[in-house]
Amino acid sequence: EVQLAESGGGLVQAGGSLKLSCAVSGISLDNYALNWVRQAPGKGREGVACIIPRNGETEYADSVKGRFIISTDYARNMVYLQMNRLQPEDTAVYYCAAVGRPAAAVIFRPHEYDYWGRGIQVTVSS
Repeated sequence: EVQLAESGGGLVQAGGSLKLSCAVSGISLDNYALNWVRQAPGKGREGVACIIPRNGETEYADSVKGRFIISTDYARNMVYLQMNRLQPEDTAVYYCAAVGRPAAAVIFRPHEYDYWGRGIQVTVSS
């Protein structure tokens, strides 16, 4: 069974950093794009980062470019999102999500993801 389990969320002041983790089971990291998707209060789900572990290609939403870094750890079947210089508008539930047989690292639309984690809250105070 496929499982994506997020951890590492919490409350942080504006300008601070958090690192989210996603434990992946049931799929090979080499056959999927791994992603972070967020949903802010009153808004729809928004892809923020994508990585293709097979070749290391990454892509980020404009709103987080230069601040967030997505990475993987093959040995531990983990996906990470390092979030720096956080702002109140980054407050959201963050989801780990997977897309099978990706052609490239892109910011996918919500309906394109094949598997979802349960999400974890990130709150940034001003």
